[in-house]
Amino acid sequence: MAIINQATKELQVKIVYYGPAKSGKTTNLEQVHSNVQVPASTAKGKMTSLATSSDRTLFFDFFPLEAVAIKGFKTKFALFTVPGQVIYNATRQIVLRGVDGIVFVADSQYDKMEENIETFKHLEDNLKTLNLNLNDIPYVMQYNKRDMPEVAPVEYLDFVLNNREVQVPSFEASAAKCEGVFETLNMITRMLLHKFLNDGVRK
Repeated sequence: MAIINQATKELQVKIVYYGPAKSGKTTNLEQVHSNVQVPASTAKGKMTSLATSSDRTLFFDFFPLEAVAIKGFKTKFALFTVPGQVIYNATRQIVLRGVDGIVFVADSQYDKMEENIETFKHLEDNLKTLNLNLNDIPYVMQYNKRDMPEVAPVEYLDFVLNNREVQVPSFEASAAKCEGVFETLNMITRMLLHKFLNDGVRK
């Protein structure tokens, strides 16, 4: 849930990058943090990352990214990732608390398809545990690692991961090359801005 600070006229929105281990979630955030252009008067948020030997991101990466004002409120997007490995599922639930938008980062390689499907199911289950429904949350799909050999066609990825009555936006990406990273981020932020503009900023 977005955090509204009436005193400072700030609206903080939480976006979580979710996906299987080593699918490129952290790489997306690293590319955004390294390449995002901020005004000279604005300090770029600090990126925090915790790692283990078995999984690159144990907890989360976070930094605030400022956007346009909504009805007089300065919008700040806080970007997080979840750990990819199933053994950290409880941590995934903690990071998902208060989520406003989701980027599902899938690994396009054929041999990762089972992990993609399993992780997407875990996402839905974890949201249910938090009394949330994925259908009520703006989200987009990113089909990452398109530069790797043996990648599945986008149509196949859509069939196994985005097979709904109304498909959500999806993007081909190679996060390591910063391809598709900002297209993905721009879409989820536009969807969230549209939602809050329609809903209105409430006290």
